[in-house]
Amino acid sequence: MKKRGKFEIMRDMLEIVQQNPNIKTTPLLRKSNLSTLRFKQYYEDLLEKGLILEKEDKNNKVVGLTEKGFKFLDKYKTILNFIEEFDL
Repeated sequence: MKKRGKFEIMRDMLEIVQQNPNIKTTPLLRKSNLSTLRFKQYYEDLLEKGLILEKEDKNNKVVGLTEKGFKFLDKYKTILNFIEEFDL
């Protein structure tokens, strides 16, 4: 099984948030299939880059996708399509 690269992990985490609006961090950790330490590093990186945001929902911290996060996913799909189209 091939290891995921940085951008694949970021994409996976963003897609999980996109598919599960207002997801809590623990389910996101489980679904992202990362160790707690690696999850924390990627999670903080996504927050710093403004791709996700934390918000309060009924006294719980939940995660949402920002406009920049949606744009990242869109551009990522464009790049994958380009690679497939030219068989790179």
